[in-house]
Amino acid sequence: MSSIEQTLSIIKPDAVERNLDNEIKEIFRNNGFKILKEKKIRIEKSEAEQFYKVHETKPFYNDLCSYLSSGPIVVMVLEKNNSVLDNRELMGATNPKDAAEGTIRKKYGVSIDKNSVHGSDSVENAKIEIDFFFKD
Repeated sequence: MSSIEQTLSIIKPDAVERNLDNEIKEIFRNNGFKILKEKKIRIEKSEAEQFYKVHETKPFYNDLCSYLSSGPIVVMVLEKNNSVLDNRELMGATNPKDAAEGTIRKKYGVSIDKNSVHGSDSVENAKIEIDFFFKD
């Protein structure tokens, strides 16, 4: 049974610096997502470390944090039925080379690190990630 969910989406520095944010937002809208909230921000490396804490033990952690804090990002709250899974499908595989045709990462991703977008991987993490950027 599908239900209305919210998920966090981040348009990463590589896509923002190539001015792809509006194009990517349009892809979300065309796929039935509502953008409930959005803001363009720049975060400190310490904030990226907090955000990606779940990956702390992984070898790519430091690079990931440095990268996310390397330039402006656009953070958004997306909403639709099954938004977490649908967003992950729409983004495509983490490595753009492995991503399916028509996915955001296949179209815009530069590398496994610079893959243009982030999306929550579960409903639970979506709530945590949304609260991280949109503390009301």
